[in-house]
Amino acid sequence: MNALIIEDEGLIARELQYKIREVAPDIKVLDILPSVKTSYKWFMENSEPDLLFADIQLGDGVSFDIFDRYDLKCPVIFTTAYDEYAIKAFKVNGIDYLLKPVDTEDLKKAIDKARTIVESKIQYPRDVQELLKMMANPQSASASYKEKFVVKIRNNWTPVLTKDIAMFTRDNLNYLITFAAEKYILDFTTLDEIEELLDPKQYYRANRQAIIHIDAIQSIRPQENQKLVVTLKAPLKMELDISREKAPGFKKWFDR
Repeated sequence: MNALIIEDEGLIARELQYKIREVAPDIKVLDILPSVKTSYKWFMENSEPDLLFADIQLGDGVSFDIFDRYDLKCPVIFTTAYDEYAIKAFKVNGIDYLLKPVDTEDLKKAIDKARTIVESKIQYPRDVQELLKMMANPQSASASYKEKFVVKIRNNWTPVLTKDIAMFTRDNLNYLITFAAEKYILDFTTLDEIEELLDPKQYYRANRQAIIHIDAIQSIRPQENQKLVVTLKAPLKMELDISREKAPGFKKWFDR
């Protein structure tokens, strides 16, 4: 198999390459990419590999940005020092999630899993996420997305069903806004935390300040600079900008 490593720390990348050679000498590492930007360029000029090893937090962003831009089908083994991205990893073809320092035996098991997928010619777009979760961690097969959020109304804690939430937004604090335009403060530190809990078929991270429900969208207006302006349905009547970089991923999400 041909493989690619995305890792911004040179020493760690070389150590991973050595361990791959040790447990799977038939795997050829095509390149080591140190950033999101170099990864964009590589995938623009080359066909995707059979297998991808990817760190998550890179110097110029997160590797998930690459999957937003390119609809990659190859299995991905994530290697990271952080465990909070696990759910999101399995939404982008992740078949295993190895915490640094990478254990050699765990690496071998992950590669064997990837080999089975590649050799059996399994194709899996992002709508088979539950299958990927099951393969990577059978205990997580029953995991589901968050069905409700608890908010404080006056002096009472009240549940708001996720299906009734049109968007999540950040303005110093994090808020949810229902389809009826009711706005409540959420007890979360970042929108990233909230995004991890949502079904990616229903919700999209439009920008740093907003996550929107697909049913809240009234229209999409292309701009000359390749950005998009999304208009939300009444009673929200709000416009959101989608950057040029995120526009292709947004179109695929909205059109599927």
